[in-house]
This record gives sequence, structure tokens and C-alpha cells, in this order.
Amino acid sequence: MRTVIIKYNAGNIQSVLFALERIGVQAVVTDDAAQILAADRVIFPGVGEASTAMQYLQERALDKLILSLKQPVLGICLGMQLLCTHSEENDTACLGVFKDVRVRRFPHSGSGLKVPQMGWNSIGELTGPLFKEVNENTFCYFVHSYYAEPNSFSVARTDYILPYCSALQIDNFYGVQFHPEKSAKAGEQILKNFIYC
Repeated sequence: MRTVIIKYNAGNIQSVLFALERIGVQAVVTDDAAQILAADRVIFPGVGEASTAMQYLQERALDKLILSLKQPVLGICLGMQLLCTHSEENDTACLGVFKDVRVRRFPHSGSGLKVPQMGWNSIGELTGPLFKEVNENTFCYFVHSYYAEPNSFSVARTDYILPYCSALQIDNFYGVQFHPEKSAKAGEQILKNFIYC
């Protein structure tokens, strides 16, 4: 099983590599088109800023490459947001895999909840192969200021200030807003489900 992590202008790749190693998967980090196309599984992680990341992808034609992929692809955090159509973060046009899904900044809340959301929160309304053997309302680790608005591609939901989509799926593309690589046993199970789906 050849697993590739897309190398681009976003952080957090090392922790994804370590998490894959813990489940017995050796991955290659690359921005080489041939290696990405030849992979059995592609992971598109990221922590960073949307417009800078999109610029990096476009300069290297990785945006078109990602759209052409037929094997399972998992976007994590910023990676998931970039698979949507638009982000309010610097008014950024994204890849549009999840058509018409907009990524918005959390509003200020009178409840005292801080932005970014940082820490553990539950995921519910779980559907699809990514969540096989994952309990409803299990806790995962989040760090983000932007969220995907509710939409028809949702396969998990989380509440923080307001309800939003914490996981998306269409065809071979999956996205999670939380960090499975930092989400203990539940995160390991989700990564296994993706690798072996």
C-alpha cells in the first residue's frame, strides 16, 4: 500500500507521518506528480493560511493534480478546507471538490468560547467508511478558526459556537476538520479506516 503525503506550504506533516508509523504505514512526503499519481492513498494535511497554501499549489500545478486523483484522498484541517469551494480567510477561491461549500470564520460568541477552537470536542452524526468502529460522539482534537458550513457532503458534525461539518465525503475524497494524528485511539481508527477502505 503506497501512501503519499502531499508536500506543500503548510505545516503539521511530521505528526501525520508519526501517526501513520504507529499504525504500521510508511508514507512518502512529496510534491512530485508521478509519485502522487502512483500512490494507493493520498493524504493532504495542513496547518496554515488558505490563500498562501492555494498559491503554492497553483504555482506547482498541484491544484489540477489533486482534482484529477482517482484513489482515496484525505484532507486534514486546512487540507479539508482547501477541498471546499471558497474560504473567507483572505477571500480565497479553493479547489471546489466539495462544490458550493464555503469555509467561514467562527463568529465572536457571547458564550465565552474562544477562537480558534483548540482542544478536544465530540464528533457526531457519523456516516460512511471513515467512521467504521468509531463511536458516536467520540472526542477528537481540533485547532481551527474557520469551519465548513453545513452541507450535503457532511459525514460528521461538531458543535462549537454553532453546528458545523467536521467531516466531508464525496466519491474518493474525504475531509476531516479535526486532527486524527492527534486524536488518540479514535484518530488511529480513522486513519486505519482511510488506509484500508
